[in-house]
Amino acid sequence: MSDPVFASALPRRVVVTGAAGKLGRAVVAHLRDVGVDVLAVDRAGGRDPRDVDGEFLLVDLTDYGQVVEAFSGGADEHTGRVDAVVHLAAVPAPGLLPNATTFANNSAATYNTFAAARAAAIKRVVWASSETVLGLPFDTPPPYAPVDEEYPPRPESTYSLNKALEEEMARHFCRWDPELVMVGLRFSNVMDVEDYAQFPSFDADPQLRRWNLWGYIDARDGAQAVERALAHDLPGADVFIIANADTVMSRSSARLMAEVYPGVEVRKELGEHETLLSIDKARRVLGYAPQHSWRNHVDPRAADARRPVSGR
Repeated sequence: MSDPVFASALPRRVVVTGAAGKLGRAVVAHLRDVGVDVLAVDRAGGRDPRDVDGEFLLVDLTDYGQVVEAFSGGADEHTGRVDAVVHLAAVPAPGLLPNATTFANNSAATYNTFAAARAAAIKRVVWASSETVLGLPFDTPPPYAPVDEEYPPRPESTYSLNKALEEEMARHFCRWDPELVMVGLRFSNVMDVEDYAQFPSFDADPQLRRWNLWGYIDARDGAQAVERALAHDLPGADVFIIANADTVMSRSSARLMAEVYPGVEVRKELGEHETLLSIDKARRVLGYAPQHSWRNHVDPRAADARRPVSGR
């Protein structure tokens, strides 16, 4: 649970889009645990809202009218005033759908979310940006490591191009409304505990996970980051990398960089397994402090490559 002083800074009622996704489920559960009134929103699988625990509403985010109704308290039995929006809904990765379909869905869903929040006078928006804007899959090596928020976005796919445009869109929404707080969280690859059994197998080939500098985010820590972002009250748009404090690998971070990216500048002395997706800014500004590690659930010496790991 949050401490009372921090909890008092949280909005009272929040809409969470993409609530049925891996990260969305963790965020909804976490926010409800800390006393936030959550309206969970998704369209996955045509679920019947009556079969979902807690307040749930099926909404097609590509339909602006539906989004406005959900955010403004206009839907029957969901009439409470919304104080903030957490936007997680998206086609969650490149290559799942044709490029134009991914772009059309994600760009419309995010624009409609931002615009409907503005129309409903909601002053706080947290949304899922992505680690992909950092230059993933790093076929072109990163400019330095650990990577951080200081260099411009380098999208290398339609999915990440859309995420970069979302960040630019947020800056203009905040320019139009100087009271608006918009926080973009550049989430790393989202993991549940059951995904960790596969991690020891990555050590056999460091190339397997170089595409995101061997990063990940435990869904529970991702939810903590959302909570911290909701308490952030500095007007304007800002972005933060959200990853766990360690990598997915057993070999050291310094060794990984030397093996795979020997020409890339390493700008600090690295802890043994320190993340190469810098979370320093999130720690400093948001008070983000990851609590979980795959090493607490799996013996790093065990190998298990049973199934691929999916993201958000």
